[in-house]
Amino acid sequence: MTDGNDIPMNEMRRTDRLLLRPPTIEDLHFLTELFARPELVAHRPVPRPDSPEESAARLAKDMAHWKQHSFGRFAVIANGELIGFGGVTVSNEFEGLNLSYHLDPRSWGHGYATELVRGILAFAVEELGARRIIGLVRPANPASRRVLEKCGFGFEGQVMLHGAPTNLYSLLS
Repeated sequence: MTDGNDIPMNEMRRTDRLLLRPPTIEDLHFLTELFARPELVAHRPVPRPDSPEESAARLAKDMAHWKQHSFGRFAVIANGELIGFGGVTVSNEFEGLNLSYHLDPRSWGHGYATELVRGILAFAVEELGARRIIGLVRPANPASRRVLEKCGFGFEGQVMLHGAPTNLYSLLS
């Protein structure tokens, strides 16, 4: 894992407790382990872990988004340890930027998700000029719904995403 020492400062962000930096290939082992955790993938339409190849494709997609747009999903570091990924990406399916985050279940319950989302929103609005940000949450994931609501998102309705009902939340700036 890279600690950010070789990442340009203008690509890193900080919150009170978190360092956010673009993902690197060194994050692949962590990402593969993260998306192999049953509690993390439980809210998917098909709740199965990613294969190592799927994790590699996920990381490649995140890195390509950064290369194309100069923003995307950050690697999230707390107390010097990588704990997950989160950020905003260009949505091909919905109007606005798409907020997403995945944190290691061992870091749940410490307020990191809310802190991460608030930091991402500040970045998206202040630096990217985002006017609309969406969050997609499975109905069976009340913790993620509460994070979005705490951060000012409102419920818009239910959509079908990857064959499963998904709640669409949005925030207008």
